[in-house]
Amino acid sequence: MIGAEADFDWVGNNNGNGVTVVGPRGHGFQIVSNDTRIATLAARFGFAADRALFYGKAGGGWVGNDGFTVTDLTTGQMFVGDTSHTVSGWLLGAGIEYAFTNNWTVKLEYDFLRLPSRTFVVPGVLIPALAGDTITSDHNVQMVKLGVNYLFNWSGPVVGRY
Repeated sequence: MIGAEADFDWVGNNNGNGVTVVGPRGHGFQIVSNDTRIATLAARFGFAADRALFYGKAGGGWVGNDGFTVTDLTTGQMFVGDTSHTVSGWLLGAGIEYAFTNNWTVKLEYDFLRLPSRTFVVPGVLIPALAGDTITSDHNVQMVKLGVNYLFNWSGPVVGRY
């Protein structure tokens, strides 16, 4: 079985929670990234065993981001970086889909979306404790999907035909 798959999802940011790190002079810093959407496009390939389909995916993905915020938790000073933009990367995934009737399937899938690292230099005017420091962070996305699909099934039963 060979096919193509595309999807689009809105992303929630866990109420603004981010990563907290300890920096110079014992200051704690919170870093929050504001992802808003994810889109993927992938080739899907696999093999069927009775009503089960085992498959892999390979393709690309895009994440929309409305910037990020670095907050010095000791002083309350904030640095807001970047404006709205989209980053792209490659996607690999695997899953299993099972037809529990001729028209309905359920699937469980894992996807890894590799995006480029983000690097920026903190201006000293905003956060003196980090003046001139370069901060780099990975921006990868891991997704687990559980789905129920309806097949219009115009060509007959699913068994042995996936």
